[in-house]
Amino acid sequence: MLPKNYQHILAFVFAVHEINEDPKLLPNMTLGFRISDNYYFGRMTYATTLQLLSERGRWAPNYKCDTQEKLWAIIGGLSSETSIQMSNVLGIYKIPQLSYGSFDPALSDKTHFPFFYRMVPNEEPQYKGIIQLLLHFKWIWIGLVAPNNDGGETFVRTLMVLLTEHGICAAFTQWLPVTFTSTEKSILMGMEKINSSFSESKVNVIIVIGDLQTLFMLSIWLDEQGRNRSLIGKVWVMTAQWDFTAVNSQGLLSLRPFHGALSFTIHTNEVPRFWDFLQSLDPQQPNGDIFLQDFFKYAIRNLHYSGVDSLEVNITWTKLMDLLPGAHFETSMTGQSYSTYNAVHVVARVLDAMYSPRPNKRKLGKRDQWKLWNMPQWQLHHLLRTIRFNNSAGDEVSFNENQDWTAGYDIVNCIVFPNESFTRVKVGRMDPEARKGQAFSIKDDIITWNDWFNQTQPYSVCSESCHFGYRKREQEGKPVCCYQCTQCPERMISNQTDASHCENCPHMKHSNHKQDHCIPKIIQFLSFGESLGIVSVFSSLCLSLITGLILVTVVKYRNTPVVKANNRDITYILLLSLLLSFLCSLLFMGQPNKVTCLLRQTTFLLVFSVSVSSVLAKTITVIMAFEATKPGSQIRKWLRKRVTNSIVLFCSLGQLAICAVWLATKPPFPELDMHSQSREIIVQCHEGSVTMFYCALSYMGFLAMVSFLVAFLSRNLPDSFNEAKFISFSMLVFCSVWVCFVPTYLSTKGKYMVAVEIFSILASGAGLLCCIFFPKCYIIILKPTLNSRRHVMSKWS
Repeated sequence: MLPKNYQHILAFVFAVHEINEDPKLLPNMTLGFRISDNYYFGRMTYATTLQLLSERGRWAPNYKCDTQEKLWAIIGGLSSETSIQMSNVLGIYKIPQLSYGSFDPALSDKTHFPFFYRMVPNEEPQYKGIIQLLLHFKWIWIGLVAPNNDGGETFVRTLMVLLTEHGICAAFTQWLPVTFTSTEKSILMGMEKINSSFSESKVNVIIVIGDLQTLFMLSIWLDEQGRNRSLIGKVWVMTAQWDFTAVNSQGLLSLRPFHGALSFTIHTNEVPRFWDFLQSLDPQQPNGDIFLQDFFKYAIRNLHYSGVDSLEVNITWTKLMDLLPGAHFETSMTGQSYSTYNAVHVVARVLDAMYSPRPNKRKLGKRDQWKLWNMPQWQLHHLLRTIRFNNSAGDEVSFNENQDWTAGYDIVNCIVFPNESFTRVKVGRMDPEARKGQAFSIKDDIITWNDWFNQTQPYSVCSESCHFGYRKREQEGKPVCCYQCTQCPERMISNQTDASHCENCPHMKHSNHKQDHCIPKIIQFLSFGESLGIVSVFSSLCLSLITGLILVTVVKYRNTPVVKANNRDITYILLLSLLLSFLCSLLFMGQPNKVTCLLRQTTFLLVFSVSVSSVLAKTITVIMAFEATKPGSQIRKWLRKRVTNSIVLFCSLGQLAICAVWLATKPPFPELDMHSQSREIIVQCHEGSVTMFYCALSYMGFLAMVSFLVAFLSRNLPDSFNEAKFISFSMLVFCSVWVCFVPTYLSTKGKYMVAVEIFSILASGAGLLCCIFFPKCYIIILKPTLNSRRHVMSKWS
């Protein structure tokens, strides 16, 4: 039926000749063989199997009278179905059965098939190889084509589980009708469904599972599609169950749609002298080969159909081998032929090993031959399960625990030329016996792709890849491979293509603008070197200098009526506290540490409490001085310095008590704020106890409000003596600043929060300084004529 399979027979015969010519294997004995064909029919399989169990020329199973031949093993079963049918008969006799093309996983069940040996790997490495191949090229949107039978369903079901585990989606699964059992209507409907699936999907990669019978239909359909890119411009990934070139062994179909395909094949290696054996064949003297002359005529006929002109009348066999395209016959062993070759050597070495303990490896005598002849076949199984040797190609031949060959699979690139000739290029390997992580290997640079892809690596995805900084987001109602790309949230990154999720940056780092990697965060605090810090320091020093000059001026003119008029000691205390308040703003500058955090708020609150207490004392002094001028007033005795100083001390001690409790319970401490700013680490002072901070601030506000109310009530006293009007203005400024401070302070972060507090300190202190002392300095320096007792008392004279 398929002339290309003739190579399997030649490989079988070559192995037998090689063994018979080897004096070390089965010396003094000849290994013979019989060949039968089942024509892909189950009934013929059973008939030919029983015929092998009968005497040559007779139909009589279990009848043994031929002393020249003994059936030791059967090599056969190109398809799994055929192997199972043969095993049903051979299992009764416990005769070893070695298959060279059956992949069905069910045959690994030694409970049902204990005497079955597979000269091809089982399907598990092929499943893994397909997954690794798809992941290697990032093909995650594929199509599946399989025969509509038990083998196809088993393969698809097993593969689908692995595809799902590795995030690969099948856009469609099309079932090919089985040629020999399908009606013409079902075949047409099946082909129409395939046409629709190929045209509507974005799939560029198709995995094909099936044997020769079912895939012959696919080849016919592809041949009819002509140059339709949406239908034939695909990457075909084919399994080792079939040889795609065999569909054209009759020269009727085109192989061009399969150009650039990747195929898993049974592992092969170049067998020495096989080419010499092929060249030694002579169709004129077939020496019992009943197929040789028919194949010779077939080959000449197909060369003529292929357009090879000027054929000689008496073309030689050697020249025919050179001219014959690979689709009709390959001169190097295919996977199935290589398995057949190894199977013959396995049987020969097992037979030889049965008498290997004989002394000095002497030749078998007649008595030894008779013992070997009468030995039952079941005794071979122990040796078969443990056989291990290197063949002439250098490959190790052995079976695993399931009696499967352990060689693995080759990955070949199928290149079809315009004249329908083709070549296979080995581009990879799936070796289950390799070290962990090295089982799968492939060489991208030597792969030839389908012409439709212009020699660039094909892509087969449902959605475009998500770049760095983006993650995949699944779409409801669609496969996981059909997703949308969403940018990572702030503070998160993705640094790989098609990331399923975004990763958080470490605490000390933040995401860059593209959100594809983390960079160190900037350490943020109000430093002396930046613009805001320079302005703050300059303002603090200027106000401190002005306060110092005013203090010097007041001390210099301490005996003048303007200075003496309202308690000089309170004036000195107020100026000193204002000077310290301007300087304490410098504590808020620079990187916070344990000491500065303890001193910042407490120093500022204590100093300002002294300032406000001094203002309150000055206001009360003004009122008492005015009341003391009235006839018969008893308030004169309260105008002593001791009383006003006590007011300053008492009010300041209240703030001191609050700060002491604060520092004793939960004092301020430095901390790193990682979360307020995405790109910065804020080095700040935590208040420790926020409640105590606002209690201290509220106490200072209470003193300020009392001072303001008292000053406001005394604002209408005689101007020439009255200082209360200026105090009321100063306290109005002071209170306005600190009322605005609270919401502004709470709404800012980092160094700007510190800058707000510095501004509030400087602004409120400057308000007190300007409103209270600038009028005095104006009189002392610019209007010295007004600085006299007569002028001060003029209102009451």
